[in-house]
This record gives sequence, structure tokens and C-alpha cells, in this order.
Amino acid sequence: MASKDSDKDKKGSDYGAKDIFVLEGLEPVRKRPGMYIGSTGPDGLHHLIWEIVDNAIDEAMAGHAKNISLTLLPKNRVKVTDDGRGIPVDVHKQTKKSALETIMTTLHAGGKFGGGAYKVSGGLHGVGASVVNALSVYMKAEVCKDGGLYVQEYERGKPKAAVKKIGKCGASGTTVTFEPDPQIFSEISFNWKRVLDRVRQQVYLTKGIKMVVHDERESSSTSGESYGFYFEGGIASYVKYLNRDITPQHENIFYVQKEVNGILVEIALQYTDDLQAREMSFANNIHTPEGGMHLTGFRTALTRILNDYARKNNYLKQDEENLIGEDVREGLTAVISVKLAETQFEGQTKSKLGNPEARGATETGFSDAFQAFLEEHPQDARGICEQVVLASKARRAAKAAKDTILRKGLLEGLALPGKLADCQSKDATQSEIFIVEGDSAGGSAKQARDRRFQAILPLRGKILNVERARLDKMLASKEVKALIIALGAAIADEFNIDKLRYHKIVIMTDADVDGAHIRTLLLTLFYRYFRPAIDAGFLYIAQPPLYKVSRAKESHYAYTEAEKDKLLKELQARKEERAAKSAAKKGKDVEDVVDEEASASEVGEEAGAETSTKGFTIQRYKGLGEMNPGQLWETTMDPARRMMLQVNIQDAAAADHIFDILMGSEVAPRKLFIQGHARAVKNLDV
Repeated sequence: MASKDSDKDKKGSDYGAKDIFVLEGLEPVRKRPGMYIGSTGPDGLHHLIWEIVDNAIDEAMAGHAKNISLTLLPKNRVKVTDDGRGIPVDVHKQTKKSALETIMTTLHAGGKFGGGAYKVSGGLHGVGASVVNALSVYMKAEVCKDGGLYVQEYERGKPKAAVKKIGKCGASGTTVTFEPDPQIFSEISFNWKRVLDRVRQQVYLTKGIKMVVHDERESSSTSGESYGFYFEGGIASYVKYLNRDITPQHENIFYVQKEVNGILVEIALQYTDDLQAREMSFANNIHTPEGGMHLTGFRTALTRILNDYARKNNYLKQDEENLIGEDVREGLTAVISVKLAETQFEGQTKSKLGNPEARGATETGFSDAFQAFLEEHPQDARGICEQVVLASKARRAAKAAKDTILRKGLLEGLALPGKLADCQSKDATQSEIFIVEGDSAGGSAKQARDRRFQAILPLRGKILNVERARLDKMLASKEVKALIIALGAAIADEFNIDKLRYHKIVIMTDADVDGAHIRTLLLTLFYRYFRPAIDAGFLYIAQPPLYKVSRAKESHYAYTEAEKDKLLKELQARKEERAAKSAAKKGKDVEDVVDEEASASEVGEEAGAETSTKGFTIQRYKGLGEMNPGQLWETTMDPARRMMLQVNIQDAAAADHIFDILMGSEVAPRKLFIQGHARAVKNLDV
């Protein structure tokens, strides 16, 4: 008699054709949406818009469309219209259905494979429209073609009826309206600014097209807003826009557009006094954030040409070492755009271009034009060369400073800073470090912490603003050096996240203006020089309470103004409820009982506190030092009860721009930013 285990083994080995499932039509998309749009979060949701807009842009790049409109409608619907040729509606000989239905309901069906309809396109894989259809609870395609208006509607990728001709129309074009499926996306909320930024970018990349964006959502704070975009200068205008709040190092923006071996190369660049590089690369108008062959070709040519020119014109002496890529990219703002017939992207989300021929074409198309630019604009060339040579000297000085810090640490047995109160745990995944403002708060935090896994590093005063200082000057700061050694993973290009000693790095500053400034300085430091720690999700901001509300022996903490008001209402309601019950027992009026309880329970004002409701004491915390260790542990450091904000970067370009405004050397942009956001500031502590 077979045992139960053998029966189980037999059942498990009974694996045959019946266990193989074939997903038909658009079922694979609904089953694994992340494979096609990256995620089902905000990025994937907005990717639906990009797929439809990219199809309209492809018509424009092919020379058949001049106007595109994008409208955010009520009920989470989106409508995209172009004045291109219109999607074909005649019967497709292979599918025996209308070409419109074939495109909208079949993966890898489109006009981008044969090479005749589109020389270049962003929607290479031919899955864009059909994927959006599969992930939409409702979709409608309207096509104006050959004088007829054709319509087809869909539900979760399946046609409701055949394509119908419902009337006549004059011009040609396509309109696609879709509503994302709540079964796929847990939250459906389109970000107006994100949409505007993407549209602006696409119009910069496609000279001569006009794109209008409308917000017709009823409940949106931007409802009724409308923007039109048209840029005659193309990517040269884009560079000017990216540098709008930074001082350029030379007047003229370099620009070239050239076709090399069937690949259209378009590059614009300008150097600024910023210490960071901004390189935006695109292939067929698709942003490639991870770069690829076209970016590699550009960087190679840029380094070679500037080395040759600097040597030839004595900006680099004979005994000085060559410039490297890091030197020639400091302060550089560049947009690199290539358009080619057969693109090889890595994945449907197209983050990196893999075409080897794009490297050679970009290098060739850029080299001759940039050499000519330097010769024809000697003043601009001077500004560029002085910038990159200074960057080279600063890099060597910074390397010497880094080596000194790291070598000193090594010779001293990796001695940790004396001000660091380290934790007992050596497991980085379990360890956390609190970067605290000042010795007073540091002393309180050291007493409050759980020394088994919590380390405290107090910083004295405000650290150096690294947005305005090169790495060599930054490394001269004692506070920065202490932080580098405490983290144990070096800095900048040498930063090794595997050596990081803590996987929770918590910025803990006071809830006032100075605390906010110190927090911004630290965020700037981490964004510029410890970026992998942010990308890995290791950086946090502590959220100490703003208020303590007390009544008799009862205390509560509020972390926001709104939370305090809500708490007071709840406590007042509970007090009145208790008073009502007590009054009923004693046979007295409720008001008399409330007055009796208030006089018996008032505890007076604490330091810096104000009594705003009879019977309650409200204390406003302006500094961590005002809390005793028990309060600090209970409210801010106890993993079971604390609140912390995890720092992440959804839009690196936008973050970079904000840091330039807030921490850069230009005063005017910062003044405009403050004026524009002043009304949003509440309860400012000065």
C-alpha cells in the first residue's frame, strides 16, 4: 500500500499539457502589466498617456502632423488628438478585421515594422495602443480618414462592436480616449505638473509642432488650466530652459543637426558655473535616462576635442595630465537626440539605447561641428576651457583630500569620530544613525536612544553649503569629514554602498527655520555626494512632534497644526461627555461640572507653552533640546511609535533644479521662488 508521501509525489509529478496555459489576445498584458508599463503605480499610470502621445509624436516626426492636443477629462479619462494621417481603417488581409481594430487589440501590430509608414518612431515595439487598451476599463478610437469618421469602442481590450463609419469629416487625424482600469491601478490620479513637463520636453524635441494641454477635471485644483507649447529653436531652446536659473559660462549655445549613415543626430550644449552636469539623452524622442550608445559617443568626442583644443591653445600645459570625462562634464548642460529606423531599447520602458551604430554616428556628427564652434567662437571656447581646466585641478585636489581622509582613517584603524556615539550592532541592516543638530539635542538623543542599534552623530552648527563649494573645499569641513568617516563608505565616485555602516540614516533637526536650513544643507550633501544611499531608500527625515497637549495626567503629541486642532476637539468632546455623565449623577448643570474639573486639572503653562483651551496646556516644541530623553524616545526615536519620512527622488531633474534655486549662488531665482510660495507657508518661526 502506497504511503501518503508517495501519493503526493505521484500527484506532483503528473505534469502535462493540461498544466500549460495559453494567454490569448491582450490577456498577457492584464496578467503581467509591469512587463509592459514598468509598474502599476504612478509611473505606470502616466506611462499610458506617454504611449498614446508617442504615437501622435511619431506622426509629427514623420512629417504628417503639426498639432496635438492632450486633455485630462472627468472620471479619470484622457483624450489625445492629432491631425496626422489617421489610423488605417480598411480590412487587414492577415487578421480579416479592420486595421484599426487590429492595432488596438493585437500586440506587436502597427506601422512601425515594415519601414514604409515610419522612418523613425518612438513606439518601436508596436504594443503601445494595445497595451493602453488592455489596461483601460474604457477606450474609444475616433479616426478621420478619406472624408469619413470611423469609431470603435473597447472594454478592457475587447471591442464592444465592429468599427463603424458614423459620418463625414474634413481633415484627417486620430483621437484616442481612455480610462485606466481600477482593477489594475489601485490609485488613479494624474499629476498635472508631470504631464506638462513631459509635453514640454516632447515639443522641444520636435521642432515645428504645437501641442496644447487642457485640464477639464472637475475636482482638480488645476481645473480649467490650459497650456500651449511651441518651440522654434528645438533642443537649443531646451538647453536655454534647463539653464534658466544658472549663470552660463559662455554666451552662444552650441547646436548641430546632421544626418550620418541614415541616423539623424541633434545636439545642443552650454556650460554653466554649476558644479553638476545635466545630460539629457533621447532616441526617437524617447528619454533614455540610463543613456546608451548615443551618450557614450557624445562623451567620447567631447573629451577628445576639448583635450586637443586645450593643448593646442595652451590652456593645458605640457606637464599637466589630460582632462577626463568628469572634468569636461562639470557644469555641462547638454541635450543629445538621435533618430534612427531600427532602435534597440532595453525593455519596453526604453531606458537605454543599445544600437552600436548610434555611437559612431553621434561621435562623427558632433565632432566636426563642435571643433568648428570652438574655432569660430574663441570667447566661448575660452569660457569652456577655463571651466574644464579648473574642474580638473579641483578634481585632483579633491582626490588628494579624499585620500588623506581615507588613508588617515585606515592608519588609525578606521577610528570613528569622537563625537559619534556608535551603536553596539555591527549589522548594517539593523543599525541606524541619527544626524542631530547641536550638542544639546545630541546629548538628549544619546540618553534617549537604544544603544543596541541606534547611533548618534551631533553636528555643530550649519555644515558647508556643498551646492556652492567644490569637493576639495567641502572635505576641509570637520563636520563633513566626521560624517564621511562615520558612514564608512567613502564619498562621491568612490562611495561604496556595500560598506555603509547603517541602513537607516536619519536627519533629525529642530522644527524651526534654522532646523529646516540645516536639513536642506544635509539633503543637498546627500543628493550630490551620497546619491546611492537615497536611491537605496536609506535616507530618512525624523518627524518630532510640534505640540504636546496636556490635561491633568494625560498627555498627547501632535505632529502637525491640523493634528493639534483635531486633537483639541476630540479631547474637548471627551471632557464634555464625561462632564455630562458626572452632572447627571450629581444632579448639577454641565457647565458647573466643567468649571470644577477645569480648575482641578489645570497644570499651568510649561516653558514656551500657552493655555489655549481651559483645562488644557499646549506646549510648542521649537527644539529637540526642549524634550527630555523619555519624550524624545517616545515621540521620535522609538521604532514602534515614531514617524519618519523616507527620502526618494521621483524626478531627479526637478530635484536638481530646486537645489540649484534654493542653494545656488544666484539670488534672483531664489527670491522669485520665495515670493511664489510665500502664501503656502504657515506658522513661520523667525
